[in-house]
This record gives sequence, structure tokens and C-alpha cells, in this order.
Amino acid sequence: MIFNVRKGCENMKIGFIGLGIMGESMCENIVKKHNDSVYCSDLNKEQVKKLEKAGALGCADNIEVAKNADVIITMVPKSEHVKAVYTELLPYIDESKICIDMSTIDPSVSVEVSKMIKAKGAQFADAPVVKSKPAAIAGELGILVGCDEELFEVIKPILLYMGCNVIRMGKNGKGLVMKICHNTLCAEIQNGVNETLILAKKMGISPEDYHTAISYGGAQCFYLDAQWQNIRDENCATAFSLENEHKDLGICQRLAEQEQVDMPAMNYVKSVYDKGMEAGIGKEDWRATYKIVRGDYND
Repeated sequence: MIFNVRKGCENMKIGFIGLGIMGESMCENIVKKHNDSVYCSDLNKEQVKKLEKAGALGCADNIEVAKNADVIITMVPKSEHVKAVYTELLPYIDESKICIDMSTIDPSVSVEVSKMIKAKGAQFADAPVVKSKPAAIAGELGILVGCDEELFEVIKPILLYMGCNVIRMGKNGKGLVMKICHNTLCAEIQNGVNETLILAKKMGISPEDYHTAISYGGAQCFYLDAQWQNIRDENCATAFSLENEHKDLGICQRLAEQEQVDMPAMNYVKSVYDKGMEAGIGKEDWRATYKIVRGDYND
């Protein structure tokens, strides 16, 4: 079958590779909402078994997914993983396939992969997500897409299985550019919350009064409101890891250097995350930067 972008994907077989913190729930939502087969694979076979119980068809490896699926979705940690997965799948990619990478990686690597896939006659989109695990469970992610306009209209129904806000940012790679800008701004906002909350507490203001007062003015922000209970309780159970945000800030730093954009706030926040990695708390939630700003790991 040669894929026709004028046809929808609703009745096509979907494959999902990468069942981590986010991918597990994203795949589960596809299983619940899609009216055809959903195949899945992961290095962690226990994750595959969990998705099988939800109704997915577990595969022994990524190649089995690619052989069976019309639409291949990937959600893996880093640039090198995305490149390795699609290099492995390349012999099984042809004009009948659509590939959607939802990982957060370097935009230049994504563009390179897109060219590799398109050379086989297939379609490719980068579609990184914003928000974290609770939104993935609820199917309420934001999804930032980089692809041709025609392809976007075709894959949008599938993306809406996983998210409630889907926007095309431009051609291949632009979804990732926006995702990196988004995550960088989130980290800068987070650092401002960390610093001012620590100062307020040191000067006798309770965390509850701090939160209430911030909500009265222009400093009210989604990060503080959405994460408030975890921030107040210093809960660092991982929904989005410090090491993943550190990776994203590193990508932003490279993009800023490439485009000759001075970003002093980003560079400072990156140094906070550097300290978190050096302190060995990279696997903790990104909220753990609060402990770095407070000085818990100072010599």
C-alpha cells in the first residue's frame, strides 16, 4: 500500500516505540481511542506486558513494530536514541509508512532523520510534547509539530488521542525548536520560584501565604499553581527528571550559540542544573533544583 496523505490515519495500524514515564500513558491512550491495532515495543519487557494488558499488541523488538505498523511513533530519551532507532528501522521503511517522533531531541538531528526517512518515500513529523505525567495519563498533553501542512492534517487525529492542544510550528524540526524554547522558559520560571520562595521563607513568610500572594498579581504562573503541593512538600518523586531538563537546556545553549543569541538567564539556570547533575540527583524530579538553589549541596 502506498500511503496517500489525503486519506486519514484513523483506520491504520499504529506502532509505538518507547514506553517510559510519558510513552507508557501516551500509548495507552492510543489503545483506548484508536479503532485498529496498536503495536508496541520497549527495552523493558515489563512495560510491554503492561501495555498488552491494556490491549496493545506487544512486539519482541522495534523491527516487528515497523513491519506491522502503518504509523510508527517513537518516544525515546535522547538524540542518539532516535537516530539509532530509525537507522535500525530504515530497511523496513517505505512509501506506505508515516513516522512521528515525539521525543525531545536536538532539532538538527531530527531534520537529519527526517531526510533519511523521506529518502525512503515515507512521511516524517517531529511532535514533542509539553506538560508531564498527569497530562499524559489524562490525554491532555500539548503537542508541538514540525512537518508539512498536508501531513499535519492527516496525523492530527492520532495526536489528539494523546493531547488536547496540537499546533503546527512549521516544517521539520520547528516543533522541537519550540519545545526547547518552552522548556527553557519553564526552567527560568522555576528558578525564579525557587529563589523567591527560599527568600520569603527565610524572612518569615509561610509557603502558603507566598503562594496566595503570588496568585494576586502578575507573577502568577502555571508552574507554581500546577506544582504547588509538590513544591510545598518538597516532593521529588519523578514525573519529569532533572537530567531530562538538563539535556534540554544543553540543546538550548547550543542553539543560542549557533544563532548568536545572548541568553544570560538560560546560562545561569543551566549552571544550576549542572550542579544538580554533579550532586547525583539527575534521576529526581526537576523540582529537586530547589535543593540546589537552597544550597543543600554546597561544599
